[in-house]
Amino acid sequence: MTDEIIIRNFKKTFNGIEESDIRAGSASAGLFKGKVRDVIDLGKELLIITSDRISAFDVILSTIPFKGEVLNKTSLFWFNKTSDIIKNHILETISPRSVRVRKCGILPVEVIVRGYLTGSAWRDYSKGKDISGIELPKGMKFNQRFDKPLLTPSTKAEAGEHDMPISCADIVANGLVDKKIWDEVEEKAISLFSRGTELAAKNGLILVDTKYEFGLLDGKLILADEIHTPDSSRFWYSDTYEKLYSENKEQRQLDKEYFRKWLIDRGYMGNGEIPEITDEVRVGTAKRYIDSYENITGEVFTPEAGDSEAEKKKILLYL
Repeated sequence: MTDEIIIRNFKKTFNGIEESDIRAGSASAGLFKGKVRDVIDLGKELLIITSDRISAFDVILSTIPFKGEVLNKTSLFWFNKTSDIIKNHILETISPRSVRVRKCGILPVEVIVRGYLTGSAWRDYSKGKDISGIELPKGMKFNQRFDKPLLTPSTKAEAGEHDMPISCADIVANGLVDKKIWDEVEEKAISLFSRGTELAAKNGLILVDTKYEFGLLDGKLILADEIHTPDSSRFWYSDTYEKLYSENKEQRQLDKEYFRKWLIDRGYMGNGEIPEITDEVRVGTAKRYIDSYENITGEVFTPEAGDSEAEKKKILLYL
C-alpha cells in the first residue's frame, strides 16, 4: 500500500466510542474504554470495538490508519482457524473494526505460552530466576527453542501496576481457577499454540510466544479477547532464525516495536513532553501493521473500514 493511500486515510481514523455516543443510543448500555479497545456491555453480549488508537508506555498517543481493522481481522482469521479446538466468543462481525460477542466471565490470569527463551523469560533466566515457577536447565542460550512450549501465566494487575508471574500450581492452590478448569486451560492453550505454530510456519514465520484470554460461559471454557495478533504475539522470520541464533544476535521479527523505538530515540518513555507524532511515523507504523497482517495470515489486506461517523452508525444500531 502506498504512502499516498495511507495519508488519504488520516482523516478516516477511528478514535473510538464515547459516553455521549452511548447515551444517544441507549441509556442502559455500559462502556469500558481500554487503551485500544472499547467495550459496550449489552447485558448478555458485548460489542468490542477495536479503535485506531495507538499507545506506548501505557499512554494513548495517536491514531494509525487501518490499525483497528488489521487487529480485528487478524483475530477473526485465527478465531476461525481454531474454532475446532475451543469455542470462542464471536457471534458476528458488525463492521471491519467491531464484533458482537458472547459475554463470559474472564479468568483472573493471563495465559502466556512460550516456545523460545526470549523477552522477559530470558531476562529472568539470566538473573537465575524461575519462569512462572518453572526451573529451566542451566546453560540455555538466548532465543533457544524449548523442547516443548511452556505455559507461563501471570496475574492481572490493577491499572498502573505490573502483572506478576505465577505458577500453574499456585493458580489452583490460591483458588484463582478451579483445578478441572485449569487443566483444560493448559490443554487448550498448548493446542492453540501448536495450531498457530503450524500455520505461521507455512508463511515463513515462527510463533515465538503469545497470550490468551479464557473465560467461562455457562460453566464451560471459552476463548475470548484477541488471538495471535501483532499486539499479543511475537513472530520471527524462520529463514534467518538458525543463523542469528548461532551468532547470538537478535532475531528478525515482525516490526511492532517501530513506534516505541521512534519514541525512545526521542527521549520519551512515558514521562515528560510527548514528541509530535509526525505523518511519516504514522505512515511507517500503518505499513508495519498491514505487513504484519499479510505475513501472519498469508492474505492480502484489503481495507473496508469507513470513517468515524460510518463506524459509529453501525455500532449504535445495536444499542
